[in-house]
Amino acid sequence: MSTTTSTMLNSLKGGEWLIKQSNAFETFTPEDFNEEQLMVKEMCLQFLASEVLPVIDKIDKMEPGLMPALMVKAGEQGLLGASIPEELGGLGKDFITSTLVNEGLGGGFSFSVAIAAHTGIGTLPTLYFGTDAQKQKYIPKLASGEWKGAYGLTEPNSGSDALSAKTSAILSADGKHYLLNGQKCWITNGGFADIYTVFAKIDGDKFSAFIVERGMEGFTQGPEEHKMGIKGSSTVQLYFQDCKVPVENLLGEIGKGHIIAFNILNIGRLKLCAAAIGGAKMALTTTIQYATTREQFKTVIANFGAIKHKLAEGAIRIWVSESALYRTSKWVDDKETELQASGKPFNEALLGAAEEYAIECAILKVDGSEVLDFIVDEGVQIHGGNGFSDEYMISRAYRDSRINRIYEGTNEINRLLTVDMMLKRAMKGKLDLMGPALKVSKELMSIPDFSEAEEGLFASELKTISNLKKTILMVAGAAVQKLMMSLSNEQEILMNIADIAIQVFHAESALLRVIKLTDNQGEAAASVQTDMMRCYLNDAADHVNKAGKEAINSFAEGDEQRMMLLGLKRFTKTAPYNSKEARRRIADKLIAADKYYL
Repeated sequence: MSTTTSTMLNSLKGGEWLIKQSNAFETFTPEDFNEEQLMVKEMCLQFLASEVLPVIDKIDKMEPGLMPALMVKAGEQGLLGASIPEELGGLGKDFITSTLVNEGLGGGFSFSVAIAAHTGIGTLPTLYFGTDAQKQKYIPKLASGEWKGAYGLTEPNSGSDALSAKTSAILSADGKHYLLNGQKCWITNGGFADIYTVFAKIDGDKFSAFIVERGMEGFTQGPEEHKMGIKGSSTVQLYFQDCKVPVENLLGEIGKGHIIAFNILNIGRLKLCAAAIGGAKMALTTTIQYATTREQFKTVIANFGAIKHKLAEGAIRIWVSESALYRTSKWVDDKETELQASGKPFNEALLGAAEEYAIECAILKVDGSEVLDFIVDEGVQIHGGNGFSDEYMISRAYRDSRINRIYEGTNEINRLLTVDMMLKRAMKGKLDLMGPALKVSKELMSIPDFSEAEEGLFASELKTISNLKKTILMVAGAAVQKLMMSLSNEQEILMNIADIAIQVFHAESALLRVIKLTDNQGEAAASVQTDMMRCYLNDAADHVNKAGKEAINSFAEGDEQRMMLLGLKRFTKTAPYNSKEARRRIADKLIAADKYYL
């Protein structure tokens, strides 16, 4: 492994990017992938091209046995066990490599959903929380694809409020089994899985997890659901009627099921972003290739400015989201390394690392899913009437994309969690928000000094990022002070703050990547990426201004309101920038390459 992907343990703690300046040269970017990681990603893309996409219509029609057979083939190539230790039948790769697998397979439509569910929520609960006996029994078969995994958390009346689940578990009279009674819904891979992580309340109140095997007495499944998208993904309901689960199949501790559920979701959110980015790259490539062949008014539509704007904007959003994704992935990887060095076993190390960056994982999930939705929506628009036809791949991409904003926690829940976790970390002393917020509050009372001109490459952009961070601190600090305990009921304000945080985190990630890329390759080589960063940063400032204004007007009034709005205007000010010409330059590069190539 190269030095760029080994030990760079100067990572910021979760949420600290908001109050500390990041070092571009200690920031991991996709340009830092080593040769092995690039080979793994290429293997994933080849698998999709040779095994999945040629039979994608059959997958969507749910040809019996096809999806399980493809998963076995993926297992034979090691694609199901990237993050599983070698002693349990996996490849034992680092977190960045396993994230790359999710991206590489992200363009496989329903197959991507099935494999992500299997390698994530279908496997990780047992891998990270199982006893040695449970891991030895189940993990090697999950890694090979001989057995397929699924996850039973959601119920008809418990979605985002997972802890309100009604499924119950009581110990049998002989003490050998737990008897499960209840129902689970929207179970991905449910129709063919061999083992399921199922959550139930022991004695009605102790939320716990169990490993349930297909064929256990009292366990049945419903018919396949007919869905708007991801039609080839198996989705069923599970029914438990005095289902006899051996006591040795209790997963983790009694009453600690929420720890399993929520920690696995942290990892799942980041990996969902990776898969969404993989799907977005494929969808944008499909759209570029259509635009360069479809003729109207005696020229290909790729020559039109309106189309160039759409293609460029798609590339900008993908590139920026990818920058934030792998910046965070390296933080998780570094934290895992640090925890293992301190004596933590691999499972506790990764869970601890993912929990440390739970804020960033929530941010990535929201942005990645919304980037993919944007790409496929504009892709259909560029295809015109053909985009509404099932004969064109973009139609499937459009339908399949929509679910990503719902599972792994809805985007609304993840936005609320982003702010909630920041404030909780501050209250626990893990994140010093109050000091910087007070400093910004004092700055609002002072007369700004515009006499100093920024110096150095990207000095202006660095100043803009610094000011945008002040916006978060100003709005969040004032909202907490003004509303105190009632802030949790003001979801609109919390969503405004989350939107600001999402924009700023991604804008900074893009800027850090460009600074590092420019240092390594020179300004000319990084010109397209610089255009993308500047377009995104200028738009981000406008989005921050709008969200900030909505929040301030929701809770402030009089002199306080006027002062904060003036501060917002100051903090979101950017220099004039010709984004039209920048987007045309970006689009021309995409059109020349006839694909998303960055």
